[in-house]
Amino acid sequence: MNNVFVYLEIEDSVVSDVSLELLTKGRSLADRLGVKLEAIAAGYKLDNTGMQIFPYGVDILYIADDKRLYPYTSLPHTSLLVNLFKQQQPQIALMGATSVGRDLGPRVSSALYSGLTADCTSLEIGDYEDKKNNKTYHNLLYQIRPAFGGNIVATIVNPDCRPQMATVRQGVMKKEIRDVNYKGETQYLDVSKYVEDTDFVIEIIERHIEKSKVNLGGASIIVSGGYGVGSAENFKLLYELAEVLGAEVGASRASVDAGFAEHERQIGQTGVTVRPKLYIACGISGQIQHIAGMQESSLIISINSDPAAPINNIADYVITGTIEDVLPKMIKYYKQNSK
Repeated sequence: MNNVFVYLEIEDSVVSDVSLELLTKGRSLADRLGVKLEAIAAGYKLDNTGMQIFPYGVDILYIADDKRLYPYTSLPHTSLLVNLFKQQQPQIALMGATSVGRDLGPRVSSALYSGLTADCTSLEIGDYEDKKNNKTYHNLLYQIRPAFGGNIVATIVNPDCRPQMATVRQGVMKKEIRDVNYKGETQYLDVSKYVEDTDFVIEIIERHIEKSKVNLGGASIIVSGGYGVGSAENFKLLYELAEVLGAEVGASRASVDAGFAEHERQIGQTGVTVRPKLYIACGISGQIQHIAGMQESSLIISINSDPAAPINNIADYVITGTIEDVLPKMIKYYKQNSK
């Protein structure tokens, strides 16, 4: 078994952020194992892919450039990965927990009888002792993810089947360039050797993509509200504060379920993972599911009427008070002191 593989999601010749995040993590895993980091790009007009990913420490880039491979459809991409993995025998394969990854990952793992852990929040290398069979496995992929509604954290290992496959949501891993001058090798694949013509039975005739107006992942400041905000009417105070700060508005699952905010603003285990420079948590109790999605924020301010709220334990600053009392004052003084 050989190297660490990352499947690249590409839209309009641009590699997605989740793929770049996985390359960063993949590079650290490959370093730990003493192997190469490899990436696979499948689509059309992929000539600038290498420029985008080699700085992240990619040693080998496989490119399957064929007009029929874009946009993504299940069968040809599955055949491509299954046959490439049979040929190269990676020990680890990673992809994003996106609509594409959630379709492709299970298909590939099922075809290879390898298993798959979805929505991992951490990936590490370690050993595993099988006491039942009195056997020790070295350098396995620890696939770590919340389980049972976030009440426990499960560490999953795959001792015998390869590749060890996992999907990770965008924002969970850090995106970090290894070396701007890093040079890898590009290998162009003959698609006909990996994909049958019958795999192209489905043709995409027309696509309509509406980009989200909410950009939580790219926001440097987030004002987020929980069930403690009390109502959709009170949520308007968060939007006012966000406008003054140039921030984005987020929400906990409880506030979304209560109808205070739309689902695309949900932060946490079942929403978006964020790492802003400033996270202002308003009326958020701090359940583990929410904390999992924002705990790596650079600075956390908690505004809560309950001084014992769990989120206060991870906050850098705590303001004890009601949203109705605190936010209007913050808005007033930010306006006075902002240029």
